[in-house]
Amino acid sequence: MAWHLHGFPGGIHPARMNKSPAVDNPIESLPLPPHLILPLHQHSGEPAIPVVEVGQKVRRGQLIAKAAPGRSAAVHAPANGEISFIGFHACPNDSGMHEQCIGICTDEEGELDEDEFVDDISLTEEEMRQRIAMAGIVGLGGAGFPTEKKLTRHGTKYLIINAAECEPYISCDDRLMRERAPQIVEGIHILARLLQAEKILFAIEDNKPEALKEIALACFETDIEVVVIPTKYPSGAQKQLVQNLLGIEVPSGQHSTSLGIVMYNVGTCYAVSRAIAHSEPLISRIVTVTGDAVQRPGNYEVLIGTPIEYLLQHAGVHSDKLRRVVMGGPIMGIAINNLGAPVTKLTNCLIASGPGELDEDLRARECIRCGDCVEACPASLLPQQLYWHIKTGAYERAENLHLDDCIECGACAYVCPSHIPLVQYYRHGKSHLWLRQQERQKAEHAKQRFEARQARLEREKEEKALRHKRAAEARLAAAQASEARATETQPAAKAEPDKPVIEQHNDRMSEVLAAVERARKKKTDPDAENKS
Repeated sequence: MAWHLHGFPGGIHPARMNKSPAVDNPIESLPLPPHLILPLHQHSGEPAIPVVEVGQKVRRGQLIAKAAPGRSAAVHAPANGEISFIGFHACPNDSGMHEQCIGICTDEEGELDEDEFVDDISLTEEEMRQRIAMAGIVGLGGAGFPTEKKLTRHGTKYLIINAAECEPYISCDDRLMRERAPQIVEGIHILARLLQAEKILFAIEDNKPEALKEIALACFETDIEVVVIPTKYPSGAQKQLVQNLLGIEVPSGQHSTSLGIVMYNVGTCYAVSRAIAHSEPLISRIVTVTGDAVQRPGNYEVLIGTPIEYLLQHAGVHSDKLRRVVMGGPIMGIAINNLGAPVTKLTNCLIASGPGELDEDLRARECIRCGDCVEACPASLLPQQLYWHIKTGAYERAENLHLDDCIECGACAYVCPSHIPLVQYYRHGKSHLWLRQQERQKAEHAKQRFEARQARLEREKEEKALRHKRAAEARLAAAQASEARATETQPAAKAEPDKPVIEQHNDRMSEVLAAVERARKKKTDPDAENKS
């Protein structure tokens, strides 16, 4: 029975997907480059921590940077070689800033120190989790979330495998499914076992008939239900895919995992299979290399850390035709300004565009309030209003319009006739709000520290006053006790019946005062009595 789809609002249908001819060629392994650059930050979370030194020899698959506490992922040597440097190097990121990397001068690809083939049934769940964590696997669909961190949930309602490779040009997942479907399905079963998933859905778009055939064959007589979804961008976005398959709209500010729904990319499933069955860490991935400036477009199995320039040269890039290089798709991708930057775990596609291939007219014009961006937004936001508020610095108003729910898919910018870089505005707005939130947290923390200090000072003041009060009371009690003892020890005055009463009273008081004085002197100078 066909799965009932619920659809999602907005979205676009790009006129040209441009997946051919890259998708038509089998996956090709790239020769070993002379050097590799491994960024310590190839995932969402904290950068990994180096565990090697410059000059140290390393072997293929050896751990060179361990995962930091919290959310992080380990980094491994993709080939045999020697550590050439540990320091800052150009990386493929939005900011263009250099990041901490580990360089390796390679000498040979080497053999992986892997265990014998391991059947996952022979491993405990804890052993499998440890293998996946040690392998440094992250979400290869683009998010880069450490895979092991999503495996803590038991009793998952839905395990969704995301094969909706919806952005133009990108075909690495399509080719992977065509050639390695059994290993992908093996990885799915491992994830399902760890999550104790009640239902497994494999979502694939209808523009991948050959991949669908191979996946359906591999899933035959399993508990995996293959669901074919229409080709529409951004079908592969997490919230949109959940809404399309299950009709569930993930609430603002939450993740699907809070609803018992866990999602993995097909490339991640393949990496999990390799980690469990062959003890292979994540040291390579499939990268689509395409564009009019490339002579041999295709999908290449590339070692993590390979310089982009080396990969493009192998694909036969025409330097005279090359206009720019984009990592990712043409909608969500980022421009690469330094071709010495390396391929990372998140590099799924490189577009070497030729003249006129991508929109080179980047000049933004005034917004004409056409409303096309509103219709295209899959998150049901108001992109035009967000743009105006951020442009005028009214970040709070943008926040009130749920700026954080923007998935930065770029559908609004794609349809914008004024070529306004809307996503860049949204990223700027999010960054500003994030900084302001950090400042608020710091101010609140400082306020709490100040109030705690004031409370401590007040408490110490009260304790000091109480101590003084008790000391004064003790002194008074001691004086009264001394006076009482002096009165008791003083012999009674002889009765003088003939002496006036007032004189007898004065005599008595003189004796009492003298006794008190003696007691005081004895207290201050115990030897005073002997001296006298």
